[in-house]
This record gives sequence, C-alpha cells and structure tokens, in this order.
Amino acid sequence: MNQIAPLAPLGQLAGFGDDHLAGPPGLTKKQKAAIIVRLLSAEGEKLPLTELSDDQQTDLAEEIAKLRIIDRATLEQVVEEFCNELETIGIAVPGGLDSVLKLLEGQLTPSAETRLRKLAAGSSRSDPWERISGLGTDAMLPLIENESIEVCAVLLSKLTVAKSAELLSQMPGDKARRVAYAVSQTGAVAPQTVWRIGQAIASQLDAVPARAFTSGPVERVGAILNYTTASRRDDVLEGLDEADKVFADEVRKAIFTFANIPVRIDKKDLPKILRAVDQPKLLVALAGSTGANEKSKEFILSNISQRMADGMREEIAEMGKVKEKDVEEAMSEVVSAIRKLEEAGEIFLVAEDED
Repeated sequence: MNQIAPLAPLGQLAGFGDDHLAGPPGLTKKQKAAIIVRLLSAEGEKLPLTELSDDQQTDLAEEIAKLRIIDRATLEQVVEEFCNELETIGIAVPGGLDSVLKLLEGQLTPSAETRLRKLAAGSSRSDPWERISGLGTDAMLPLIENESIEVCAVLLSKLTVAKSAELLSQMPGDKARRVAYAVSQTGAVAPQTVWRIGQAIASQLDAVPARAFTSGPVERVGAILNYTTASRRDDVLEGLDEADKVFADEVRKAIFTFANIPVRIDKKDLPKILRAVDQPKLLVALAGSTGANEKSKEFILSNISQRMADGMREEIAEMGKVKEKDVEEAMSEVVSAIRKLEEAGEIFLVAEDED
C-alpha cells in the first residue's frame, strides 16, 4: 500500500481536535482512526505515522490502547468510510519542507535550496538526521573535526554501520579510539538531546555558503585542458606554472591525456576501451604515436592478443605518415572514450604516484 496516501484519509478520519460522531454510532473519529491503524498493523502494513505530530501520535496510541472487541459490522463500516476517503484523493503531497526538498531534489538552485533548508530547520517536525545521514563522509569530516567525542559518538550511532565504519577509519587514531568507546555510552542519551545535536550539525551545514559549481577549480581546468590540443595545453600549463606552481601541479594530476595511458589504465580494462573506440581512429592515434606517446602505443599493442596486435601493426604500416591534425583528433577521441567509461563507472583510472 502506498505509504503517503493512507495518511491523508487517516488524518481526516482521526479528526484530531474534532470528536463529533460520524459513521458507526458511538465512535469518534479518533477511535475510527485507531481501528484502521490496528487493522493495517495486524495485516503487516507499516504506516509512516512519524509524519504526524507527537501529540497526534500520542492520541492515536492511547485510542488503540483503549480498543477492545470491535464487531464485524462496525469494522466493515469503518473500513468502508476509510476506503471512500482514500478513493477521493487525486494526489497526496508529503507534508513538511524536508519532504518537499526530497521531492524537488536536483531541481532547485543552490541558493534556493539553502534558504529552504534553513526554513525547514526551524520546523519542529523536521528531522535533521534524515539529511545528515544522506551526506558522504567527505562532507561529514569537516563538520566533526572540532566536535566533542560525545557528539561524534552520537553521530556514528545515527548512521548506518557501513558509513560509521568509513567515517571512523578517516579519523585520527586517538580520536577514533575515544569515539568508539563513547558509542558504548550512548544508550542513556535522551531522544531530545539526539535531536538537538542533529539540529546543531544541520545548522553548520546551512552556514556553509552554497557552491555555484559541483566540482573544484582543479577538476574543471583539468577537464577543459583534456580536450585542447597538446600545444595549447602545454602553453596554458606553462603559464599556470608562473602564476601558481602548486595549482599547476594539481591540474597536471587531474589531466588525462593519451600519453598517460600506460600509467593510468589497468591493462585488464583495455578490451572495454578498445570496444568503445572507433577502430580506424584508434589506428590513426597509434600510427601517430611518437615521443611521449610511443609508450602508450606499445602498452596497448603489448596487452592485447598477439594476433590482433600483429594485424594492427600491419594496418599501421600500410597507412604510412599520418597528418598531425588527424592524430590529435584521433587521440582526443580515444581519451574521450576512456573518460566516458570512467564516468559510467565501467573502468577506474589508476592514481599516479606522488613525486
């Protein structure tokens, strides 16, 4: 059963604050809501009752506790009324800004999303841990660097085991040991305290200015230079060396060119790459591989079947001298195919060793 839609008629049946009689004689709306929840629970259905306020949840639980024996005729009338309410719903919109933000994820500007999250944080029904648990560990680490051991322990306790383990492994050794022990002391922490800690962490997230770009400057410059000619790329990097040597070195690590194939490609991934590259273009790229690109040519031909390598060598020899412009274009296509496979998660580039 849809988990959102039943709450709307359930809320109407419950009529919290409105005890006038309707339907089966002698039953208030709250009692009828209690009957429906009891019936659905007996059938194994899990309703998202947490979307109701704490007072509503308490009232509902108390009404369920008061239920005794409900005769079949009364049960059928209550179920019929509930179903009628359900059928009149054309669309059910999840309540609360948190739910709306999930619904509109990826469709809002960063500034609008930040503003809405600040508004959601002020809502008493907002659960900050839903947002926090969706973060990656790289985003969590800066938040907890200056937090107390106790706060870190609560954070680990609210995350999945896998994410907690990943986060713990990235903490300094001494702090990781202290946090791990502190987790064992969280059993007596009050729910309200956990909620306040979540709110505090979420507030830190809201204090971080929205980023206009999803990737950093190093990645963006590296991606641009990947698709420029070798001469232009070298010229730009030379200029970056003069302006900011550290930045230039980081950009070089982010760049992937045809010459990087021997050190950045795992030979087991070569079959996928060769299938993704247009064969004539690959041959042109190999035919024009000289200087720094010569090692890439030998790497490719040495890690495929002998028969295929011999056939490609023969075709390359028959091509004779190829135009430099055609070689640059062919090498760019090979690099582009590799990048697309990496972005799709089909291959992984090997990290270059630090100098």
